[in-house]
Amino acid sequence: MKIEPFELERWQSVWENKVELNISESGVHPLTTAELVPDVEQLKKILDVQQLYPQTNGSEELRTRIAELYPGAKMENVLVTSGGSEANYVSTWGLIEPGDEVLFMMPNYMQIAGLARGFGATVKSLWLRESLDWGINVDDLPRLVTAKTKIIAICNPSNPTGAVLREDMRAAILAAAEKVGAWVISDEVYRGAEFDGEMTATMWGGYERVLATAGLSKAYSLPGLRTGWVVGPAKIIEKLWSYHDYTSISPSMLTDRLASAALEPARRAWILNRTREAVRANYPALQKWLADRGDIFSHVAPKAGAIAWAGLRDGRDSAKMAEELRVQKSVLLVAGEQMGMESFVRFGFGGDQGHLQKALGRIDEYLQETQGWQSRSA
Repeated sequence: MKIEPFELERWQSVWENKVELNISESGVHPLTTAELVPDVEQLKKILDVQQLYPQTNGSEELRTRIAELYPGAKMENVLVTSGGSEANYVSTWGLIEPGDEVLFMMPNYMQIAGLARGFGATVKSLWLRESLDWGINVDDLPRLVTAKTKIIAICNPSNPTGAVLREDMRAAILAAAEKVGAWVISDEVYRGAEFDGEMTATMWGGYERVLATAGLSKAYSLPGLRTGWVVGPAKIIEKLWSYHDYTSISPSMLTDRLASAALEPARRAWILNRTREAVRANYPALQKWLADRGDIFSHVAPKAGAIAWAGLRDGRDSAKMAEELRVQKSVLLVAGEQMGMESFVRFGFGGDQGHLQKALGRIDEYLQETQGWQSRSA
């Protein structure tokens, strides 16, 4: 088995702590432990727990609280993992055999596509279309889904576009999967970070072969807890637990307890409200900046998440732009090539507003200094 380089993860891991202005992140400013558990006595009880091995698939309390996010789910439908990345990993590993086909939404976080190819599958692209506000053309599905299709992998709300699929698009994906008996892996890690406050409908429950993956890194602003999960039929969850035995084995005891605290209903509501307030407060400045530079960037406003996807109108190399910004201006953003789509860039706007404004000012300097990229509005 040969795994291809995961360019986005390596780009961020190498450089995010070496630049002055990092706008490559896709979540809002993380919570501290004290903010997560402000009650001193409750926090003391959590911290006083012996650091034993916890139940390896997640404690009953944590799995029950996760299940509450998915209509009709019970704790038997939940496997707790080390972040959403492990959730996607064990889901893909547990389903793919050499020779299978995977239909993969693009642009996207490229983990599942890279894993599927490593496991011997053929990967086809289901393209989101800017002309459809980054939705899918449902007429693409009959052409792309075949008897060999084992998985249809989507991300909804979308990374990197911030779009949310319409109900007819979700229904078309489920119908196409059901027709050939394919599994749907729905990465829903941005569910809960919607601008309008309306929780995106989960794909769970729409069809008997759906796995919904998510975690606390994005909408819940707790990436350091490394808590993720898979929600699916009890039988497949039991199978994926055995794959989990070969990877991280279990969450940590501290992670399990803190994650349970985060998903207590009242605390969960507070965290998601904080996230939504942050994206609503931070995005307008970036939206105006992009609109004022409409001769350089195309842009469709996101509906969820702290990420904005902008196209370079002249088709220039966004990887070159990202590298030059890093070297010349100490600004880090994500090049579209790292998410399967050239000539686009992903801006993260979930951090400090002053930090974002300073980064945008540095990008203006770069545009003014780079031949042919001077914006009329800069």
